[in-house]
Amino acid sequence: MCAVGGARGAGSLRVAAAANLAYALDGLNAEFSRTAPGVEVTVVLGASGSLVAQISNGAPYDVFLSADLGFPEALVRTGHADAASLTPFAVGKIVLWTLKPGVELSSVAAAVRSPSVRSLAIANTVSAPYGRGARQALERLGLWDLVRPKLVSAEDISQTAEFVETGNADAGFVAMSAVLSPKLKGRGRWIEVPAELYEPLVEGAVITARGKGNPESARYISFLRSAGARAVLERFGYGSPASLR
Repeated sequence: MCAVGGARGAGSLRVAAAANLAYALDGLNAEFSRTAPGVEVTVVLGASGSLVAQISNGAPYDVFLSADLGFPEALVRTGHADAASLTPFAVGKIVLWTLKPGVELSSVAAAVRSPSVRSLAIANTVSAPYGRGARQALERLGLWDLVRPKLVSAEDISQTAEFVETGNADAGFVAMSAVLSPKLKGRGRWIEVPAELYEPLVEGAVITARGKGNPESARYISFLRSAGARAVLERFGYGSPASLR
């Protein structure tokens, strides 16, 4: 998925971003434009693992925003990203969301066991950190084997939300940023997945090897550390990593 943008120029930046950030990026980039007027930002969205594969194969992205730190660290190890630029900028949260009446939401366990939930959407558990986190939660609750027959796998966390929104799944594990977005806020019901059930989703930004030649890359990374960026992210339910508190 791409945000519309023009050709690369002296005042342009290409950002590859994890799908969970889709709902917050308009606000983030509007705030960035106030600090960097004239810089055109083009965004490509996808599962973090899929974006790593694209960057490793030469995709023309300057900055990578990942749903966890592991994927940008992998790019650093292979020489496809600048180690000095690696920046934790947000902590993501997972929720279980449904539009279907009658789903028991007193707890995650009650919801996934509910007879009303015959299909349960989850992002790819390998390439999408939010999908991996949802699986960890189900495993720690001892429910993974029980729910596997009803799982509907999505490419990324945005597609997971689409499955729930369109009725292709009775419920789904999505990013809190989705249910707090203007598009979806107030639709259906949701319950937050307790943070202790999955490894922290510390989202990380890094400048790609290609992006080192673009001065706007460092400018964007610096922006992500700013109070303005944090305020936008907090509106969408993101926490702040310890390094930015």
